[in-house]
Amino acid sequence: MEIRYNWTKEEILEIYNKPFMDLLYEAASVHRQHHDQNTVQVSTLLSIKTGGCPEDCGYCPQAARYHTNIEGNDLMSVNQVKAQALRAKASGSSRVCMGAAWRNVKDGAEFDSVLEMVRTINKLDMEVCCTLGMITENQAQRLAEAGLYAYNHNLDSSEEYYKEVISTRGYQDRLDTIGNVRKTNVTVCSGGIIGMGESISDRAGMLVALATLNPQPESVPINALVPVEGTPLEEQEQVSIWEMVRMVATTRIVMPHTQVRLSAGRTQMSREGQAMCFFAGANSIFAGDKLLTTPNPDVNEDMEMFKQLGLQPQKPFVKKAQPETVSAEESKFQNLGEKPKWTRPGHSIERNLEAQKKARTRMG
Repeated sequence: MEIRYNWTKEEILEIYNKPFMDLLYEAASVHRQHHDQNTVQVSTLLSIKTGGCPEDCGYCPQAARYHTNIEGNDLMSVNQVKAQALRAKASGSSRVCMGAAWRNVKDGAEFDSVLEMVRTINKLDMEVCCTLGMITENQAQRLAEAGLYAYNHNLDSSEEYYKEVISTRGYQDRLDTIGNVRKTNVTVCSGGIIGMGESISDRAGMLVALATLNPQPESVPINALVPVEGTPLEEQEQVSIWEMVRMVATTRIVMPHTQVRLSAGRTQMSREGQAMCFFAGANSIFAGDKLLTTPNPDVNEDMEMFKQLGLQPQKPFVKKAQPETVSAEESKFQNLGEKPKWTRPGHSIERNLEAQKKARTRMG
């Protein structure tokens, strides 16, 4: 199946709204053409720096402006991260994804430390992914030299609905960051969240934005919102498994070569529901008891489910060769002390301001 880069919203809506059995059959057929249907990648998500983020993302318990009982922590040490990576490897993970609650990467000691973490994990023969906020081209090059395999930067939703959820950064900044990653040999991981109050048309809009990127992202996480008390979206009703399967299936059809990641919200899904997602083309999960700050099924539960379904964990570097690691001393790209001006849109979001007010009351 040839990859298309000219999908329209109308075409994607037509796929999403197909009779359920037809949609499932088509997605499963596309999946089998391009992937081993009985192999699923297991990744471990590690929050290397939690809480205190200056952004106002309506779904996120790590935003400093909301009161969500999240315990913040400073950046982990390289040794702590190595120990967690070894534990993840022993339990069947082939990829470690490191997340830091930053708006954007700042050159300096903390970023140097993250580069050392990347070098360390790549040398353990595991794929390394980072999600650190917006990055410049030079920062992307430094991560690539360290041995980064993938960079995650989610679009979250359609460009139109994005403005209803986040007011502290612009959609174009997301696309520019992905563009900076594309100037290196690092693969792109970018997806979004459903269940934030968006319309089906917005879901299709997000898929248009991703599917029309050339090349398409190598990895697309589909998250179901986990409403967290204290965030502006705490009252949102959780999406049904049917919506999740439709979203996975549609993503698989429009991005046939991409790894579709079944991400946040799995604790609310039955094994039968997850099996339908795998059948519809999801071929990656996050393992471990937490996804940054929200609950996630235990790794032993996942392995039990794999056994029931006859699934095998994917080995590392199946889709792309392992990157080489260049030592800090031999690096061609150095700390430039950059201070890029990322966008701060001027609008405000009523429910985000409301949640801030509540947080001040609780803390006061």
